[in-house]
Amino acid sequence: MQSVQGRRRLTAGSQVALGRSSGMAGIGLLVTALAAMLCVWAGAARANTPDSFADLAEEMLPKVVSISTSQVVGGGGTAEAPQIPPGTPFEDLFRDFFNNNPRGNGDSQRRRAAAFGSGFIIDPSGYIVTNNHVIDGADEITVILHDDSRFPAKIIGRDDKTDIALLKIESDKPLPAIRWGDSNKARIGDWVLAIGGPFGLGGTVTAGIVSSLKRNINAGPYDNFIQTDASINRGNSGGPMFNVRGEVIGVNTAIFSTTGGSVGIGFAVPSAIVQRVVTQLREFGRTKRGWLGVRIQTVTDEIADNLGLDKAQGALIASITKDGPAEAAKIEPGDVVLTFDGKPVESMRELPRIVAETPIDKKVPLEVWRKGKKVTLHVVIGELEESGVEAASVKPDAPTPDAGQTEIDEIGLTVTGITDALREEYGLPAELRGVLITGVSASGGAAEKGLRPGDVVVEVGQEEVRTPAEIAAKVTEARDSGRKSVLLLVNRKGDLRFFAVRI
Repeated sequence: MQSVQGRRRLTAGSQVALGRSSGMAGIGLLVTALAAMLCVWAGAARANTPDSFADLAEEMLPKVVSISTSQVVGGGGTAEAPQIPPGTPFEDLFRDFFNNNPRGNGDSQRRRAAAFGSGFIIDPSGYIVTNNHVIDGADEITVILHDDSRFPAKIIGRDDKTDIALLKIESDKPLPAIRWGDSNKARIGDWVLAIGGPFGLGGTVTAGIVSSLKRNINAGPYDNFIQTDASINRGNSGGPMFNVRGEVIGVNTAIFSTTGGSVGIGFAVPSAIVQRVVTQLREFGRTKRGWLGVRIQTVTDEIADNLGLDKAQGALIASITKDGPAEAAKIEPGDVVLTFDGKPVESMRELPRIVAETPIDKKVPLEVWRKGKKVTLHVVIGELEESGVEAASVKPDAPTPDAGQTEIDEIGLTVTGITDALREEYGLPAELRGVLITGVSASGGAAEKGLRPGDVVVEVGQEEVRTPAEIAAKVTEARDSGRKSVLLLVNRKGDLRFFAVRI
């Protein structure tokens, strides 16, 4: 029995030992599996990270051009060209820039100044895309191909709002042309190549990633830039941004720099915008953009709260252009555009771009937020004229206002009815109706929003006001209902704008 029990104890001990051994083996297998997975992941990561861009650069370089421009500028001094040793790479650059002009004295001296940029071939017949600012004001434009052959270029069309220009050269043989890519599919972190001629050094390749998308740098009304950390310098303007498939997804246009050189923040116009502009420049010699006929502003959190919106979104209509498409569609000041032609309008700055890209004469639906509910309207898009749009005005159909001054302490305003004397003093047009601001308390909500004497309050809470008493009553109503701010529509020298003023 003892031997049996001993054997049983040994067997049990062996089972325990075996169990531990099996556990260790399981852990080992798990570690091995994890290691294998990490190897697969690392291999996939390496597969997505090129060992070299050499093949791509070799294919793309012949499709990128350097652009040399020159123009006659007024003289102003006796500056001499720097002495560059013959045979250096910069000899031609500086000779072209200073053009071997005889140096003289006096402001009457004129010389030919040169500048450099980049571009790329989009059609074998010789169509070339670049930035408008590269060729702006140029008397002569020369396109230099990758093989150093030179061609005079003519301007087919240009668009200063997107900074895109289309050139044409005449070659006796087909030229290598790029393929367009879809910038809408670009993702933050994607590899990109920038090719151009920084500082006149043509055929320069730099690599980086997409750092951000939809950047607004206040360069124009349709800003939607791709940001990259690929090195972009002076002279890269107009050059292409390629993805790893060799497709152009942007036109390198601007940099942010405190030194004048690259600090890793460059911007490119997305190909989705460039292609539409280029197509119109090629067909019409100019761009044709859609026009809605409104003035808009940002929906802030305070404005959203006053209008009953769940969050700050859309584009707030501040005024309507007389006889414009919006007026015909019965769009009203105070409406917030939430969607346009099926596209969501997340912020104010998106609406101008969406409208501009809409075909002229197309009838499109738009959804607006109006007095607490969604309303669907339809508008026929007009064509934007370069002369701009008119400001809206208020028709003179109101009763004679009360001219007494009233202090509205809740928002820090002193207001009065508009008299003929006040119209003359503040330069107010005869047809303008509302309540004039004559004083602003430094500690009130109105001062925080930048309201000032001379502004005219046209509406409070999206309802017209004509007397100081009406404003006071609506502010009191808003306060008693628990609102933290009140929405004012203010006319400032013809410009209508909404302000959510703290109570």
